[in-house]
Parts: sequence; structure tokens; C-alpha cells
Amino acid sequence: MIRVLLMTLAFIAVVTMNALANILPINGQTTGEISDRVPVLFTPAGYAFSIWSVIYFIGYLDHRLLAALEKGVHPSAKVSLYFILSAVFNIAWLLCWHYEFFIWSITAMITYLLSLIALYLEYGNDERGFTERLPVSVNLGWISVATIANISYVLTFYSWSGWGLSDQLWTVIMLTVATALALHIRFHHSDIPLTLVFIWAFVAIAVRHGMDEMLVSTAALFLSGVLLTGILLIKKKPAKPIMTP
Repeated sequence: MIRVLLMTLAFIAVVTMNALANILPINGQTTGEISDRVPVLFTPAGYAFSIWSVIYFIGYLDHRLLAALEKGVHPSAKVSLYFILSAVFNIAWLLCWHYEFFIWSITAMITYLLSLIALYLEYGNDERGFTERLPVSVNLGWISVATIANISYVLTFYSWSGWGLSDQLWTVIMLTVATALALHIRFHHSDIPLTLVFIWAFVAIAVRHGMDEMLVSTAALFLSGVLLTGILLIKKKPAKPIMTP
């Protein structure tokens, strides 16, 4: 029961800090205001960030918290640890972002992503319910996108030259890498929700830029179609046959 209590407190802390980040706001600026200060082509349209409400709504159902309360099935030590670490790094990222420690924000975001990956791998491909892998799939998908956007923001903020490549071309490259990642997870983990999160983000990137950045918008929509095709056509990876003597 202690694990459930700690996880619940960690969840409440994350929701509270994210709310205060925009209500106070922390350091006198909202999360979105900081993001909008630097033009980053990989950043989705503002409406896409409403996915956080979905993540928070189903977040409490994650990691068998309800199952623990209803059926007495307690989460494992690893699940509890990774969940709490993800909450800690989420809060750390918010503080780094709002106080403009942008280099450290990358470190916080990557550790947040790694804790979610570790948490995700604690679930099998057959655990896809609301009290199992689904919430962490949605969160992992969004933070994967957010990590790329965060790194892009910091590089742009510090005027990185891009090795001679244009911002548009770099954005297409990052979209392609993100697509490959999503398809890899779709194939190996039979994860449709996570792939849908990538599609949600890509469409929002196209909506944000529209006709102003045709290369980026076209690539984002095309790769959204690739991901949708992956959802429809990629079948569950077959299990290896058991060899009998």
C-alpha cells in the first residue's frame, strides 16, 4: 500500500506543478510563452498540447493504481520506482524550462523519457488496458515528440548552424526519424495508441505551418499517412516457435 500511496502523491505533485506553471505562472511566464519565443518548425500547433489533459485524465488509471485499490493487486517495485522517477523528472523539466536553464532542460527531458521507456518495458504486449500499458503508451509517445522539440528549441535558441542544412530540411529529417521510431514500436510492441500520438503531433505540425512552410507541412502529412498505413497493415510480430526435443 505504501507504493500506491507514493505513486499517488507523485501523480498529484506532477498535476499540481503543471497547473501552477501556467496559473501562477512559474517565473512569470507560462510554458507556452517560452515555447513561442523561439520559432521552431518541429513544434506542433497549440491545440496539440491539450493531449496533456488526456494524459492526466487516464494517468491515475495507469500502473494498476485503481486495480490496487479495487482488487488489492499492488504494482511491482520497478513499476513504482519508474513511475515516481518519471514524475520527478517531469517536475525537474518544468523548473529548468521556466527558469530558462535550457541546456539542463534537455537533460531533464531525456531522463524523463528514459524513465518512461523503462516503465513501458515493464508491461507486456498483452497489457493494453486503461489500468495497464495504455496511459504510459500515450505519455511515452508525447514525450518522445516533446524531446525532439525540446532539443530543436535549444539548438535554435543558441543559433546552431545545422551543419549547413536548412531548418526545413532538419525538421523533415527529425520527422522521418520519429516516424521510424513509431513504426519500430508499432511492430515490436503492437502499440497503436503510441503511433496515434505521433500522428496527432505530425498533423498539428502541419496545421501550425500550413502554406508558409510547404516542405515541412507536406512531409508531416505524408509521414502521418505512413504511420496510419503502419497501424492498418503491420501485424503483431509472431512469437518464435518453441523448439521441442
